[in-house]
Amino acid sequence: MAININKVILAGNLTKDPDVRYLPSGTPVTSFRLAVNRRFKGKSGDVDETCFIDVKVYGKQAESCGEFLSKGRNVLVEGYLRFEQWDSEGGKRSKHVVVADRVQFLGFAKEKEEEVVAPDVSDVPVEDDDEDFPF
Repeated sequence: MAININKVILAGNLTKDPDVRYLPSGTPVTSFRLAVNRRFKGKSGDVDETCFIDVKVYGKQAESCGEFLSKGRNVLVEGYLRFEQWDSEGGKRSKHVVVADRVQFLGFAKEKEEEVVAPDVSDVPVEDDDEDFPF
């Protein structure tokens, strides 16, 4: 008996803002590209390798991805590989795409993070009101 498994789990950063489109049936489809980094030891030291992967998300999750994701955002994607083929002016084209069953939003884009500065409270008077506490 042959066993077939087609499961993909990736964590990476979006390379650009997601693209939301709608099928003729009205189903939303969001596409985005992930950059997934890998570091390994090479002959001349550490080597960094980046793999770019196209991801498609369907349905309600597609709308959430289109609304809340943006370039640089870190996400975890679980899904499966699908082989797509199409004709273009240059001939037949093809590629593998990850179809996401689940997209988990992880961190924010570095340029979107804002530094939080605590207000200066050194001049604010402190009231000593221990009478309200029964202990």
